[in-house]
Amino acid sequence: MQKREVYKVEGDKIVRVRRTCPKCGDGVFLGDHKDRLSCGGCGYTEFKGKVPEKKP
Repeated sequence: MQKREVYKVEGDKIVRVRRTCPKCGDGVFLGDHKDRLSCGGCGYTEFKGKVPEKKP
């Protein structure tokens, strides 16, 4: 992972693009997978929910 994937520069500020792990704290980012967000350090996982389809 490169720094340009995790941080973005907006004006004079540096902004984090990815979410941080709630268990490990700042500095440990969650990996963004197709169906989940996961931490490589502690194994914390959040599954991405499916958006319900609208019925006509």
